[in-house]
Amino acid sequence: MSRLSEIANQLVAPGKGILAADESTGTIKKRFDSIALESTETSRRDYREMLFGATEAMTDYISGVILFDETIRQSAADGTQFVDMLRATNCLPGIKVDTGAKPMPGYIDETVTEGLDGLRDRLAEYARIGAAFAKWRGVIGIGENKPTRASVHANAHALARYAALCQEAGIVPIVEPEVLADGKPGDHTIEVCEKVTTDTLGEVFEQLRMAGVALDGMILKPNMVIPGVNGPKVSVEEVAERTVRTLKATVPAIVPGIAFLSGGQTSEQASANLSAMHNIGKLPWALTFSYGRALQAEALRTWGGKAENVEAGRRAFIHRARMNSLASLGQWAPELDKAA
Repeated sequence: MSRLSEIANQLVAPGKGILAADESTGTIKKRFDSIALESTETSRRDYREMLFGATEAMTDYISGVILFDETIRQSAADGTQFVDMLRATNCLPGIKVDTGAKPMPGYIDETVTEGLDGLRDRLAEYARIGAAFAKWRGVIGIGENKPTRASVHANAHALARYAALCQEAGIVPIVEPEVLADGKPGDHTIEVCEKVTTDTLGEVFEQLRMAGVALDGMILKPNMVIPGVNGPKVSVEEVAERTVRTLKATVPAIVPGIAFLSGGQTSEQASANLSAMHNIGKLPWALTFSYGRALQAEALRTWGGKAENVEAGRRAFIHRARMNSLASLGQWAPELDKAA
């Protein structure tokens, strides 16, 4: 087994998933606005330290953490580098390397993710700092006359080039093609999401093969197949069935694992849907989580930016991490969630 494959398998170890703590400065400001906290370098450090210091969660339920450029260079209040703090709990440090989804020239309301310029050098630096894996997100919106084939192709091509550069640097790429549930208007059906997700993943793996990416040394981070946030509601069982069917049709068995994003779902929905997928039968890859908001929302509200609430915030984070650990094993149940 190659080193890349070893890292990828460690990221999707049974009962563990990935914490996405890679919010950009702009995104974390919005999160902090919700608790009336000013976003400063110190407040951002204190928040991440609150999460990373939840030893039970980080040791037992979290395999890796995706960091933002600022965060991978930061230290805790006592001077311990965050990278070292994570390693002490056997967590792998990761890094977000794209520079965001930007308007796609010539196409209305579609985007292509940028960040390839200079990426080889940036990856070499991140490897020196201690990053074991990286993440790049491509965004596919659903709406009138979209997504276009051009949008899907452009984002898949960028994901493949990014993944190849990561592996060249000895870094495992997390490949994240997100078909948005909460884009505008967000009223599409689950059937539409299934078709667009199938088409998108098919194109992504075609581009990965053409780029020479070693599929046993990467992780896929897709959306679940769900309706738009304003679309018709469906059952947990239908989400699980359609998602697994889509993945079986598009994702080669050699890929070590699939770590879902949680966009468009509540924290409980993200746990319930993931758990239900494990009740369908034997799967060729590990299925787990790579959640941001669905792991953090409860902890953020509980902490509220106050030092006296750090331990309570950590307990909230530990609970959510444990629920998703159970979900990744097919063992989550609503009564366990309410028992906290």
